[in-house]
Amino acid sequence: MHAFDVLGDPVRRRILELLAEGELTSGAVTAVIRAEFGITQPAVSQHLKVLRDNGFATVRPAGARRLYAVDHTALRQVDEWLAPFRRFWAPHLSAMATEVARGKRLRRLAEGAGPTDARSGR
Repeated sequence: MHAFDVLGDPVRRRILELLAEGELTSGAVTAVIRAEFGITQPAVSQHLKVLRDNGFATVRPAGARRLYAVDHTALRQVDEWLAPFRRFWAPHLSAMATEVARGKRLRRLAEGAGPTDARSGR
């Protein structure tokens, strides 16, 4: 299965978002996914299996529980595939970073000048 076929499913994307925050039990993943998508535990298990089988997630036993985590292997392949397209958004992100820095600098200057201006009557 191609990485984008795996990531094309909103349930699997949400599971990856959850796992990106840290290792979770299958029960914890199932509870969130059932609440958000209204699907059964066996359906969540199938999504976890697809993620595991395609290199997006790992699982390790911890007693009676199974702990899932993000596996960066397939994500690295997605990143490599996206490389030629970064030129479309990288300049925009750089420009945004410049504007954010400019705004922070202006706020610092305004905060520093604010009380002085009030006392001097300016």
